[in-house]
Amino acid sequence: MVHADATQFASGATKQEVYDQVQEELHSLMEGQRNWICNLSNAASLLWYAFKALPEPSNRVNWAGFYVRNGQSELILGPFQGRVACQTISFSRGVCGRAASTLETQIVDDVHAFPGHVACDSSTKSEIVVPILFNGEIVGVIDIDCEEEQGFTEEDRTGLERIAALLAEGCDWSSILL
Repeated sequence: MVHADATQFASGATKQEVYDQVQEELHSLMEGQRNWICNLSNAASLLWYAFKALPEPSNRVNWAGFYVRNGQSELILGPFQGRVACQTISFSRGVCGRAASTLETQIVDDVHAFPGHVACDSSTKSEIVVPILFNGEIVGVIDIDCEEEQGFTEEDRTGLERIAALLAEGCDWSSILL
């Protein structure tokens, strides 16, 4: 298969079908490749095109990507699709920081009502952040932003947590865990 074909999603596919395809395509792309930069880059692209293939509000995603652990209490920008983004985020700030510090997925229906929200893009109204855990330690987060309030559901949590688990096991995180 031509790798670029992995970002083609069937018209009218359900969210569950799209997440299943992302997981299947990502698993295939990661076969024999453990470099986290390479794998997160492909995952960001897959997620971007997956959301764009879905009906509203999912297709209103305006950022899909990753922040990776940088030391003991900070995240640094990783591979992504969308507008330029904040370069570093402390574990004590924002939705990404909360996900990293609590090791729990965060779904925020209205980012403007979230205490300490880090506003990288003023058009973002909702956000989901899923921690990527390797051996119980945070190595990064999946961060998805949407231009609509209540852009994410429990179905997104489940789908993205499955992708986070695949990435956790399929990448070499040794350079992150120094």
